[in-house]
Amino acid sequence: MHPTILIVDDVHPVLLEKLDKQGISYSYEPTISRPEAEARISHYMGLIIRSKFQVDRAFIDLAPELRFIGRAGAGMDNIDDEYAAQKGITLISANEGNRDAVGEHMIGMLLSLMNNLNRGNQEIAEGKWLREENRGYELKGRTVALIGYGNNGQAMAKKLSGFDVTVIAYDKYKTGFSDAYAQEVSMEEIVKQADVLSFHIPLTKETKGLVDDEYLFHFRKPIFFLMGARGGIVHIPAVVKALDTGKILGAAFDVLPVEKFPGLSEQDWYSDLIARHNVLLSPHVAGWTFESYYKLSDILVDKVIQYHNRRTY
Repeated sequence: MHPTILIVDDVHPVLLEKLDKQGISYSYEPTISRPEAEARISHYMGLIIRSKFQVDRAFIDLAPELRFIGRAGAGMDNIDDEYAAQKGITLISANEGNRDAVGEHMIGMLLSLMNNLNRGNQEIAEGKWLREENRGYELKGRTVALIGYGNNGQAMAKKLSGFDVTVIAYDKYKTGFSDAYAQEVSMEEIVKQADVLSFHIPLTKETKGLVDDEYLFHFRKPIFFLMGARGGIVHIPAVVKALDTGKILGAAFDVLPVEKFPGLSEQDWYSDLIARHNVLLSPHVAGWTFESYYKLSDILVDKVIQYHNRRTY
């Protein structure tokens, strides 16, 4: 019998162990290339991937037996979800698996920005001891605005609860979600109240390029800007312009519209962005801790098993 699932990315061993325990057959091919996967996918009913390649229409058309795609990560932006739905393919993600990691990472970036930790460290390494120039801001008493209140937004709000801040949240697709950690507000209230703006939304046709000059224009107070969602949501030149005018006091990016080199260094805005002391960058690792590596696989495999057990192939 041919294996049921093709696994094309590195996953934590717990995923394989649980599939073995359930007697669900699979091919574990973490080094497989896209052409190799294309040549084999027609035989499989399930695909498990992280971010190795785009599961687009062309790939899906090569998989007439495919019934589900599981992603060991948050979001489905490397999968053509609309086309998959047309083909009756179920999409399974593990959004809960890295929400704590993302929340901790983005708060760490925010505190570093507000207290000039990155700049201060670099200056000391260069033999400079500049106290007044590196005086920071306190987070206490400020209003943190979250765009999106799903798994990541909720985890961020909960982790902020010990900082004596006001947390407000706007989610276009949810209502009635106020809880002990965040108050639901309109976008009008976001732009009036925000001292810190943090994004927790997926990359979709609607959100691509959402943050542009017009979007940032409406904010009433200077803000600290956090982007830990997807790089395609933000138009970087608009953020650079807002940094120049003081509308943004500091910006932290774990994700960028273009990632990895040499593509990143070829962007018109790259050299301007990295030259600024009030910009902090990390290489898309907010959700990729040692702990989340386990949790993403563990949560995904439980969902895959649940899906598998309620279907008759």
